[in-house]
Amino acid sequence: MSLQIKKPKILLVEDDINLSFVIKDNLEYQGFEVMLFENGELGYEAFKQEKFDICLFDIMLPKEDGLTLAKKVREMDKEIPIIFLTAKSMKEDKINAFLLGADDYITKPFNIEELILRLKVFLKRSGKEIANQPRVMVLNEYVFDYPNLELIHKNQCRRLTQRQADLLKVLYEHEGKMIKREDLLKSVWGSDDYFAGRSMDVFISKLRKFLSADKCLEIINYHGIGFKLLLNKNKL
Repeated sequence: MSLQIKKPKILLVEDDINLSFVIKDNLEYQGFEVMLFENGELGYEAFKQEKFDICLFDIMLPKEDGLTLAKKVREMDKEIPIIFLTAKSMKEDKINAFLLGADDYITKPFNIEELILRLKVFLKRSGKEIANQPRVMVLNEYVFDYPNLELIHKNQCRRLTQRQADLLKVLYEHEGKMIKREDLLKSVWGSDDYFAGRSMDVFISKLRKFLSADKCLEIINYHGIGFKLLLNKNKL
């Protein structure tokens, strides 16, 4: 069973570490899948091996600049949208970018909401809009507000971390079905290694504690195999 939901896949090539992680985190929160690389050579190798929906390239990159990368990408794919993120604002740079096949150009510093809106426009044009995700989920006595990371029980509201919310969301979407450990780890952590597994076990324990006020609700642990969320364990 694969839990990987098909998300628009972004190739982000940016060598500014702080900015790149801000972009990546915000895009992933908005429902994108993001692969991040710090230089043009790594970005090109990834493009040859993976299928992407949009490319986001800085111009000033180490080893291979963004303009060269865009030219090589465009030789392989004439249709994929390419957006440049750069501190450069010279007219010549913009002209060169568009001559190489760029579809858009955003000058740093920019508003992350503007970037997200532009991405959604390109996705809509290509028929690959982000699927609507449920905003609020009801788990018996609990209300789970996923976008706001809130788990509400009666008059009490608990703030979840993003990863706690992601984990609970996947469990909820597969309620009543046993989810394999490796599938759950890859879906939420992106990796099924030992350390991610230990981290997930801690998160599961915390979610059990958070949900303990409802005696009909249970997260079952199939040791070494997987987990199952039951909204009415009395039906077993």
